[in-house]
Amino acid sequence: MSVARDAWEPLELLHAVGYFAPEADGALRAIGLRGFWMGYFAARSAPFGEASPELVAACFHGFPYEAVARALPDAWTYATPLAAWDARREGSLLALRRLVGEGDVTEVAGLAQRVARAARHDGRALSAATAAMPWPDEPLAVLWHAATVLREHRGDGHVALLTAAGLDGCEANVFAAARGATTLATQRRARAWTDDAWDTAEHALEARGLVAGGHVTLEGQALADHLEQRTDELAEPPYAALSEDEQHQLVTGTRVLAQQIIESNELPFPNAIALPRPSWA
Repeated sequence: MSVARDAWEPLELLHAVGYFAPEADGALRAIGLRGFWMGYFAARSAPFGEASPELVAACFHGFPYEAVARALPDAWTYATPLAAWDARREGSLLALRRLVGEGDVTEVAGLAQRVARAARHDGRALSAATAAMPWPDEPLAVLWHAATVLREHRGDGHVALLTAAGLDGCEANVFAAARGATTLATQRRARAWTDDAWDTAEHALEARGLVAGGHVTLEGQALADHLEQRTDELAEPPYAALSEDEQHQLVTGTRVLAQQIIESNELPFPNAIALPRPSWA
């Protein structure tokens, strides 16, 4: 198991409260963004500036253009990108303070920041833009910011691999459900593709021999394993900024915090970001 894989699950959980906690949604609505999806698309894409739906649909990969276009560019008439980013961070921090408490996270935040600062962003548009946002000072905010940069860094690499494997946004959702990372019902509720798009994606995966009867075939499982392994490998280099002992400290320290999030039942399993319940939880 790679350190990138070991660190991904707890860091993803620390980042993901911004999608599921009521404080995060409330902070975005408070600045005028209308509804969950307008807040999501505006806040996550805010590092790009006033991003177009074309750019966001391309970089996010898993959503149809039409769903993004219902939120953008209209969102920018209600809030600036910087206001959306600040609200996203502050809402996430309110949730994290409730879920993990006010303990001292200075050491683990510093380790995560060193990894995030070491990341290269060649070909990774979303992580590059996110990494360019100003670093906060408060340790918990630093940890959230680092987790967000590393999450987008890993995600950009994963999207590149999905694209190279010939999986479009809808097919990637169907494939994730078929391999058990989430459920098709969860993805259909969250991702807003049309029924025709879902059917077309399923037929395309079946024609390639990757899926049969809603489950991955042996060939499909081999592709899934390859995608996960290569995603880990592409996410690994920044962790070289830490010694082995420091890598261990980062993983164990973030797991302690993530365990509290899991026990709160704030983040459902399965979920639309295809994050599994960790084996150590």
